[in-house]
Amino acid sequence: MNRNESERLPVVADMQRGVLPYYLAPPYQGGEEEAEETKLPLSQYLWILKRHRWRIGGFVAAAMLGTLLVSARLTPIYESTATVDIDRQSPAGVVGEEAARSALNDADQFMATQIKLVESDSVLRPVDQRFELRRLEGQSAALSPRGEAAPVTLKQLKVARPPNTYLMQIGYRSANPQLAADAANAITESYLEHRYEIRLRSSAGVASFMERQIEELKAKMERSSHALNGFERELNVINPEEKTNILSARLLQLNTEFTNAQTERLKQEAGYQSVSGGSFEAALAAQQGEALRKLADHRNDAAEHFAEIQSHYGSNHPEYRKARAQLDQVEASIAATRKQIVDRVEIGYREAQRREAMVGDAVTAAKAEFDRMNARSFEYQALKREADADKNLYEQLVRKIREAGINAGFQNSSIRIADAARPALRPVYPNHILNVLLAGLLSALAAVGAAVVGDLLDKTVRDPEQVARTLRTEVIGSLPLMKDRRAGALAGLKDGGGGGRDEQDLSGFRESVRTLRNSILLGNFDCHYRSLLVTSAAPGDGKTTTAANLAAAHSEQGQRTLLIDGDLRRPSVHRNFNLPGVVGLSNALLGEIAWRDALIQTEALPHLFILPAGPPSRRASDLVGRGLIELLKEASSEYDLVILDAPPLLGFAEPLQMATAVDGVVVVARAARTSRKAVASVLATLTRLRAKVVGLVLNEVHKELSDSYYYYGHYRSYYRPREEERAGSS
Repeated sequence: MNRNESERLPVVADMQRGVLPYYLAPPYQGGEEEAEETKLPLSQYLWILKRHRWRIGGFVAAAMLGTLLVSARLTPIYESTATVDIDRQSPAGVVGEEAARSALNDADQFMATQIKLVESDSVLRPVDQRFELRRLEGQSAALSPRGEAAPVTLKQLKVARPPNTYLMQIGYRSANPQLAADAANAITESYLEHRYEIRLRSSAGVASFMERQIEELKAKMERSSHALNGFERELNVINPEEKTNILSARLLQLNTEFTNAQTERLKQEAGYQSVSGGSFEAALAAQQGEALRKLADHRNDAAEHFAEIQSHYGSNHPEYRKARAQLDQVEASIAATRKQIVDRVEIGYREAQRREAMVGDAVTAAKAEFDRMNARSFEYQALKREADADKNLYEQLVRKIREAGINAGFQNSSIRIADAARPALRPVYPNHILNVLLAGLLSALAAVGAAVVGDLLDKTVRDPEQVARTLRTEVIGSLPLMKDRRAGALAGLKDGGGGGRDEQDLSGFRESVRTLRNSILLGNFDCHYRSLLVTSAAPGDGKTTTAANLAAAHSEQGQRTLLIDGDLRRPSVHRNFNLPGVVGLSNALLGEIAWRDALIQTEALPHLFILPAGPPSRRASDLVGRGLIELLKEASSEYDLVILDAPPLLGFAEPLQMATAVDGVVVVARAARTSRKAVASVLATLTRLRAKVVGLVLNEVHKELSDSYYYYGHYRSYYRPREEERAGSS
């Protein structure tokens, strides 16, 4: 393995444990502590519950027992419930629209309305006056004269609707089961009577209103009927509409005849003008031209005969004169016939003119009469509509009054009592089982909440995970809680030195010290510690005991170990080993003696040498910076490990100088007692001094502090077989 790989191994191991080593971890920032602390793992909450399980269980048991005792002393309350069935399909009336009216899709609104109606003063007041329910409920304010005017409310009344039903349950609670049943039934009956009275008053009010309106409506109907009859008499017709229709048909017929007369007149006029011009062809084209046409043919024959006679005979010949007379006679007949045709055509023309004029006059008269009748017809229609409307309204109102009178006396069965209330056999309150379960649940929640909140508010160091998460440093060891934190532990470091003390507890403590020793010395293969400083944030954290036991454990391996008591203000190392402390470090720093002359070698541990602090001296404390560095340099060359017990770092100047003179600093904190802020301040100070922090040692830990210390409970069982063998052999 090359050097680079060996340098990376501790870093990789630390990263795998989720903790950055000291030389890679950033300086501690107090502002991040709260943000880091709030992100607790689930196992932390489970451990909190496990730690406080007996307290939580006791609190829950006490709460449940107290609830049971209180519930047993409460007055039992009985509840009786009457069930009302509401039929939405039943008609509201017997006759009229109410009988044919269908139910609306408003079940929720209707049921809510009925529930509010049951809780109204009009329903509850008669029942309260009958049973004095408010007095029994203890409503003393409602019994005063002023309270009587207020609406009646019953605290023990419960009105509910089972989901997806048309049922309404009216329940009442009382200490007397019979009273509860009677009150529930009385409220139900009062509700039905009140609903009937509301309907009766509503129908009576409607009928009264309609009766007041019917007289006025009757008078109005009579006035409109008289006006219509007078109009009919004025027109001398029964129905102007029919006469208007007759006039319209007559006018249409006259218009047709007038058109025909005009056509005939034009035809006659054209024929007259054609004939009156004297044209023979026009006379022939006339209707009477047939006779003239025959005369014209006869004249042609006579003219031919005359021409033939004229060619044979002279003018004096009788045949000539005869033919001439025939021709003249025919001409005279033609002229007379032409004159007759003209006269006849003129007569037809004049007759057509007179007929056109007569038909035109008839059309004008008929149109005038139609217009007059049509104009009066609109007035008649208005009068008739008004009369018909008044008559219909009057008839409807009379029918409504009769229907309202019939329906008002009809108490339908759409709302009926389905199940009357009966006295209950068992009380509904108090429910002992439910109360005890609720008390257990609420007390458990309160106890768990208090335990979690208490743990969150605890700002002391407790377990390695918390330290790594909040302080960004590594816990290199944990020492279990001992009854005697001083020499008792030291007496048992060598096997068989425990005397009459509890060997099982000492065995667990010895294993913790050995684990701490190996964690320090074997934690970094590239750095071999020759000198260590053991300090703490405040007095009483166990730094001296830790330093003494660590030195003793190191010397047990046959390594020359020097333990220096650097606490010149309150020295205590010599008391832990029951050694005299008259001469020590203070004398060496003052130059009174050599430090080697003040060393004391223990009998039980021959490889352990102790340099007591000596007599307290402020002057010696000022000389720590210069003299201690030289002393440590000399001791590091003679001993395998030098352990320096320093005063608490906060508030004293000497530990700051000592920390810069050693290879590593071990910070001791008392579990569940030392504040995290104090430890963070110590780590920040050491970081600022560029001192090498080996790690943090938690002292006086036990399995109740965190789930990380569960293995301490196994020391006793693990060492028991060995101790039983030892006892059997003795």
